[in-house]
Amino acid sequence: MSEIPEARTDPIRVLIVDDHALFRRGLEMVLSGEPGIEVIGEGGDGLEAVQKARDLTPDVILMDIRMPRRGGIEACAAIKEAVPSAKIVMLTISDEEEDLFEALKAGATGYLLKEIAIDEVPHAVRAVHGGQSLISPSMASKLISEFTALAKRSEERQQQVPAPRLTDREMEVLRLVARGLGNREIARELFISENTVKNHIRNILEKLQLHSRMEAVVYAVREKLLEIT
Repeated sequence: MSEIPEARTDPIRVLIVDDHALFRRGLEMVLSGEPGIEVIGEGGDGLEAVQKARDLTPDVILMDIRMPRRGGIEACAAIKEAVPSAKIVMLTISDEEEDLFEALKAGATGYLLKEIAIDEVPHAVRAVHGGQSLISPSMASKLISEFTALAKRSEERQQQVPAPRLTDREMEVLRLVARGLGNREIARELFISENTVKNHIRNILEKLQLHSRMEAVVYAVREKLLEIT
């Protein structure tokens, strides 16, 4: 009887992007020694990040925010358009709330401060590859505070005026926004153009008198216009 070959699991392919070569080298040394993880490339700025992501199609990208030529957040948005399957973790010294919010809006799966112990990085890579979202505790508290503030504002609006009525199509778009899909992914899901998606989102924000996708989702949940499971 022939032996059944053992099932093989492909390694997690990681791209490292940081403008400090020494930091990149440290990450590479730690990750390369981990079973099931393969460092397939590195870059020193956002332009390299986008090009190498297109060429190498990594599973996980560890990327700084403050970089020359093209910043990490802008690169993150471009990469999510080009390689939607890539999970991007911003690994940065920036503890600015605005950077956190913009990174998440751009499609980042994680936001970790560089104060993280270097030996925790392999766990972070495996976690995001497995579908988890990771945010440094100090940054997570800021995110929770922001959602609390948004919820409070939406509650105040609820007491002032009845919730505006959204069309069935606008509700479909809002549900997909709540799932974290970008305009291109929503367009594919609903078999409409990206411009049509943008028009729907603009109409939703105008009707709800809000300024961002995040606010629209929080408001809709509070108003019981949709449920996120």
